[in-house]
Amino acid sequence: MDAPHSADRGKTLMIVEDEVLVAMTLRDEFEAAGFHVLDLTDRHEQAVAVARESAPDLALVNIQLRGRDDGIGLAKHLKALKIPVLLISGQVSRAQSAKTVAVGSMPKPYSADDMVEAVTYLLAHLRGDESLPRPSGLEVFDETTDKLEAAR
Repeated sequence: MDAPHSADRGKTLMIVEDEVLVAMTLRDEFEAAGFHVLDLTDRHEQAVAVARESAPDLALVNIQLRGRDDGIGLAKHLKALKIPVLLISGQVSRAQSAKTVAVGSMPKPYSADDMVEAVTYLLAHLRGDESLPRPSGLEVFDETTDKLEAAR
């Protein structure tokens, strides 16, 4: 597992995932890498309440949540709170349709190590640090990335 940049150690993450084992595995891996992970949640309203109280540096949000809750709707809410969202879902086309509310997408299946690498890259990218290579599988949603990909 790659350690996060020293600037990212202690950064606070929120994981909103309806698959308990996936969420627990991610939490354990992020904590081992030096991140602070808020209590796990799988509901829209609970996630908004936690975000308002704790203001995480990044939220990892699955698109399909418990019950009828939807991760894209949650991402819109979190964006309004100025919390960046990384969509973590196997629903790739739905994730791509959410480019205006999320900062990126990491499609399932992924390993916990891959997710730590993706989050480390994304946090650096959000700070303007482009020194890390983009992990495979991670799609970053921003104008610079869109322009570069269009030029290829």
